[in-house]
Amino acid sequence: MPDEIFDSEDGSHSILSDQFGVSYHSKYGAIAESQHVFIDAGLSYQQNKNVKEIRILEMGFGTGLNALMAYNYALSNTLSIDYFTFEKFPLAKAIYSKLNYLKQLSVPHLEQEFELMHTSLSKETVSISERFTFTKYLEDIITSDLPQGIDIIFFDAFAPNSQPELWDEKLLSRLYDSLNSEGILTTYCAKGSFKRALKSVGFTLDSIPGPHGKREMTRAIKNI
Repeated sequence: MPDEIFDSEDGSHSILSDQFGVSYHSKYGAIAESQHVFIDAGLSYQQNKNVKEIRILEMGFGTGLNALMAYNYALSNTLSIDYFTFEKFPLAKAIYSKLNYLKQLSVPHLEQEFELMHTSLSKETVSISERFTFTKYLEDIITSDLPQGIDIIFFDAFAPNSQPELWDEKLLSRLYDSLNSEGILTTYCAKGSFKRALKSVGFTLDSIPGPHGKREMTRAIKNI
């Protein structure tokens, strides 16, 4: 079976992955989850430090929703973003072209930019606008060199039981090293074993309320 688009509870689309048997977003709301976990707890949190430039590393480009929302945030908040994202299994145009995020976010004028995010070549840095550069790596993050000087990691891999290799200490240690001092990793996951792994590689943890349907989420901070 191919990947299947479905409506999450806030009306925004998500996808059920045929390969992994899990959805790309919360069934309670794809946009609501991305807003809460990655924009509010990540991007807005860092911008409150009065910075004008932010470097983001995303694990799991997926539908492109997080990147689209980060770009829209940059346009609305006088912020410049360098965005790096890894995606080993990119979606086909037949799938991503049907997603309703542009309509749901009331940004139909960003259609060309959203398309460019999906069609850009691996390791090609493209200027989406004066405030947003975008580099996508169509390769395995485990075996790839990571960009450095990162301020925020959007840790949006499939759940630990689906992709356990992305949640272990070896990769988390490399992600920790890629961050600037006071850089953060933000994710929907609050599993105990994952939080212990984060602590073991040096992160300090904030356990904060999760999006609708989840009691808790995790923000990890590099305090050096």
